[in-house]
Amino acid sequence: MSLVSVVIPAYNEEDNIVVIIDRLECVFRQTELNVEFIIVDDGSTDKTALILKTMAKVKPNLYFIEFSRNFGHQIALKAGLDKAMGDCIISLDADLQHPPELIIEMLQKWQEGYEVVYTRRIEDKKLPFIKRKTSSLFYKTLNILSSIKIEEGTADFRLMDKKVIDVFRDLGENEPFIRGLVKWMGYSQFAIDYTPSSRFAGASKYNFRKMVKLALHGVTSFSIRPLYTAAYLGFIFSLLSVLYIPYVLYSFFMGIEVDGWASLIMTVVFFGGLQLIILGIIGIYVGKMFMQTKNRPNYIIRNTNLPNSN
Repeated sequence: MSLVSVVIPAYNEEDNIVVIIDRLECVFRQTELNVEFIIVDDGSTDKTALILKTMAKVKPNLYFIEFSRNFGHQIALKAGLDKAMGDCIISLDADLQHPPELIIEMLQKWQEGYEVVYTRRIEDKKLPFIKRKTSSLFYKTLNILSSIKIEEGTADFRLMDKKVIDVFRDLGENEPFIRGLVKWMGYSQFAIDYTPSSRFAGASKYNFRKMVKLALHGVTSFSIRPLYTAAYLGFIFSLLSVLYIPYVLYSFFMGIEVDGWASLIMTVVFFGGLQLIILGIIGIYVGKMFMQTKNRPNYIIRNTNLPNSN
């Protein structure tokens, strides 16, 4: 009988853990599959770790990984994928916005032969306008500047076959952008659209700053197109500056008084900002190479009940 691993990253989700495990158990009672639950506590400051340890004492198929500190959602997800032993691995968030009942359809598609079954979130009109637009901008920016194309609404609620996970574990990314890596790896993939549920309890951990950081991380992980864009901008503005020469010569020979202070300051400020942007882009790439060469582990496990875990 096949084993299914369910991986759930959790950060300060003390009010959601019990509920999501109950919902998942109800789902898997409808199948004849064995299941293991792996909850990754990403350095929570509430009672998430304590609740997991208590539940693990009475649920032999529930495993927890407790980080030594907060390493981030993507790293927590990677840790669960690294340790999962199932024939397929399903990942979802702990806030219940990913409906566990959709897993039945995901498993059906896996049994039909699909190696990756991912989900696409249907836009929720009830969300604030800014939230919807920033989410849309995230995917549009990622698709324009990177070499991979990710459909709008794609998240980390997915099923992956063991053969896909084996390849994923060998990639050795220092800061993995998992939804991009899954798309990059290929295999036979199937998308399921869903309407997100409301968060059961707590507040979202993804603010605007984290969304921008994730977008930059995704772009620089899969493309050097921003470097080419910076070079093109340099050429364009160099050519535009050449067009200014005839005006300077005309003003000089015609004796036209040119104070020039305002235009000079505007030019200096504009090109100074442009240079900082270009240096920032280059710096991101250099920084990623610097961190990769350190070869540090992606995460540190403080405590776990997983057998044979190191």
